[in-house]
Amino acid sequence: MSVIGGRVWLFGDDVNTDVMMPGSVLYGSEDAQTRALFAGTRPGWVDEVRRGDILVAGRNFGCGSSRPASRSLVNAGIVCLVADSISTLFMRNCVSYGLPAFNCPGVSGAFAEGDQVEIAIEEAVIRNPVSGKVLVGEPVPPGLLAIMRGGGILATMEARGLISAPLPAGR
Repeated sequence: MSVIGGRVWLFGDDVNTDVMMPGSVLYGSEDAQTRALFAGTRPGWVDEVRRGDILVAGRNFGCGSSRPASRSLVNAGIVCLVADSISTLFMRNCVSYGLPAFNCPGVSGAFAEGDQVEIAIEEAVIRNPVSGKVLVGEPVPPGLLAIMRGGGILATMEARGLISAPLPAGR
């Protein structure tokens, strides 16, 4: 059983990808997209996030378009997403970009921002070590979880020898 832990960033219901990644950076660099995360609703948030932090959210997280906001979350340091429910399109982007993500009804009410969380990845067991509250989410199928944990679809395909590593910029 693999367990990860981290500091909680708490978000509410119906967090749209347009809020995560504003249209003004949609065609910008990955760095610009990451710097713009939640800039309109939580200015400065990206400067407060540390590698290893975990995002906990309410219902319908990631609704909206297929913007690669999950990639920006990974780039900012978020190592896992747990929400009452995650938009199916956003969940697929989490797989593609290597962000472990779980649906877990009731999780948003079990944590306050800044709490610590412990997550047993394979079993989707989420625990608040302070309150002792334990929730069981929906486990991710093993093949998809392997892709998430392997850094996403491109990194997994590269590791399996199915594609070549990308060329360095400028070549």
